[in-house]
Amino acid sequence: MAAVVGLTLLAGAAAVVLVVLVLDREQPKTSVTYTGKRATVHPVSPGLNTSRKASEGPVAVGAVTFAADVAPILQEKCQSCHRPGQVAPFALLTCAQARRWAGPIREAIEDLRMPPWHADPRHGHFANDRSLTARQRATLLAWVDQGMPLGDPRDLPPPRKFPEGWAIGMPDVILQMPEPYTVAAQGILPYQRFRVPTHFTRDVWVQAAEARPGDRAVVHHICVFLAPDEPYSEGLTDARRELVCYAPGDLPSVFPPGVAKLIPAGAELVIEVHYTPIGVPRTDRSSVGLMLARQPVFHRAFTKGISRKDLEIPPGAANHAVASSFTFPDDAHLLSLMPHMHVRGKDFRYTAVYPDGRSEVLLEVPAYDFGWQSVYRLVEPRTMPRGTRIDCLAHFDNSAGNPANPDPTKAVRWGEQTFDEMMIGFIDYYEDTPISPTPVTPRPGLARQ
Repeated sequence: MAAVVGLTLLAGAAAVVLVVLVLDREQPKTSVTYTGKRATVHPVSPGLNTSRKASEGPVAVGAVTFAADVAPILQEKCQSCHRPGQVAPFALLTCAQARRWAGPIREAIEDLRMPPWHADPRHGHFANDRSLTARQRATLLAWVDQGMPLGDPRDLPPPRKFPEGWAIGMPDVILQMPEPYTVAAQGILPYQRFRVPTHFTRDVWVQAAEARPGDRAVVHHICVFLAPDEPYSEGLTDARRELVCYAPGDLPSVFPPGVAKLIPAGAELVIEVHYTPIGVPRTDRSSVGLMLARQPVFHRAFTKGISRKDLEIPPGAANHAVASSFTFPDDAHLLSLMPHMHVRGKDFRYTAVYPDGRSEVLLEVPAYDFGWQSVYRLVEPRTMPRGTRIDCLAHFDNSAGNPANPDPTKAVRWGEQTFDEMMIGFIDYYEDTPISPTPVTPRPGLARQ
């Protein structure tokens, strides 16, 4: 829960200064200072675990208008979700819409809930970073405090055009959920999982994959992975071979040239969907599109779940630590990271410990949110020499102070249900040692299911 814990008004002859300190789950984030019409965003302390761009330092802005300053930010960072037919509860396409929701916008910016991005900016550079910069935050907050002026309509950017087709291009293979699923009008729905046969008669190498919601208004996120041979259980972390995930505003999985994921002949996929009811029943039939490798594949991409299945979180524990590790057996390149816990998950950190003794934080999520299953895709693959160890460290809040906790009086162990817990650090990587070049030019006639 975010709360304003410090409020100071300093009146002077030339200016009024307002300082607001925002806390989120006991972790200070930023302070916002207003001097007249100038807004400045400060990190509370560079030593704290913060998310977003707090590490950029103070940023001041002058007069702000919707047309010249706010609309471009909303187009870049907000409208993927905040437009008709998408998962967000309201649109932010026009000045009138933004004015109507100015209060929630300000609150979400101050406590760093929106846009949804949970990585500490001090560690790693990610291609799908949805966060606001310090200047963007200061601009939006200043616009609200300056009375939300439209400005000169001639300064408005052209409306953003959103692709209606597949971002990866027309897939070679499209696989759908076997049947449409009816999403209830209300309530909290457990994750729904659908097994989908591929009918592949030969091994298939996937260069790019994209999960596509059937009804974006109710689909919060999707994860697609290869189904294990035995009946599915989320606890089978080593068998959970992630293919692609979808969240509003996220990117599809696209592997570097010569790198691809293998789908064996006869394999099945699992399409896992998190639905969010919107007050009326809806029907969804989501799908996944696969672009097959058109050039020889020299490196196979892998997904590894770095897990700790023997975890046990004591009753009432507010900051219980759980650790797990994985050592690369060969030289490799890291592509992406995805922490996974349930509703007691508090924070998650990936640290690389290199053979020469150096260590480096690859990703830190200081305020984990089970509602957002984010994949953190590296801008550039990171070299992982043979013998590099990936240490994952997570903390769990099983106390009564965690409003999402189903029962703080019980010890919690590994399990598939939300009231159980998990600790998994998924990574995508490829080994540097090449496989035998595989001729994989896709052939016409692979069925679109």
